[in-house]
Amino acid sequence: MSAAEIRRFFEQLQAADPEPVTELHYSNEFELLAAVILSAQSTDVGVNKATAKLYPVANTPQQILDLGEARLKQYISSLGLYNNKAKHLIGTCEMLVEKHGGAVPSTRKALEALPGVGRKTANVVLNVLFGEPTMAVDTHIFRLGNRTGLAPGKTPLDVEKGLLKAIPKEFMQHAHHWLILHGRYICTARKPKCHQCPVVAECHWPEKPTPIV
Repeated sequence: MSAAEIRRFFEQLQAADPEPVTELHYSNEFELLAAVILSAQSTDVGVNKATAKLYPVANTPQQILDLGEARLKQYISSLGLYNNKAKHLIGTCEMLVEKHGGAVPSTRKALEALPGVGRKTANVVLNVLFGEPTMAVDTHIFRLGNRTGLAPGKTPLDVEKGLLKAIPKEFMQHAHHWLILHGRYICTARKPKCHQCPVVAECHWPEKPTPIV
């Protein structure tokens, strides 16, 4: 995809949704971090249902620790891998309390040191909470980067690096959310909705339908 096509691509996404936001529900920084940890291999809808019950009871690191791992599991048992997620979240809360005064750290190094927090989770937190121009490549963005020709790559890190290099600076703040929402609702894995796609003209997918003239 050429630089001109990439610019038009993001201009169209920006016009359709000028201020995109995460679909995870949260009211403080820790709630977002916890929700992202819980979202691994789970949908945002599923996470929101679980946290709607959990957060009124415990929504700070200390409150989660007071709740305990066994009771935490009861609130998140609807999520896949909930045993591991409970263990990771408890471990994260312990580190937040012991090393960060209960606050969510604002550096990649400190975030990735937390149990259950990898590069993708750290990128989400850095972007949403601290306004950094990061790119969290999930399955939707990985598919989109390859299918459209925007940033082809064999691994999520390849796609991340390609996107960071290709996307004009003025679009980077919101690029992560534009791409994830586009992949979630328009450029879906099966039967992408090309007829509804605002960037179909820029897309290089060889299987996209030929426009009707």
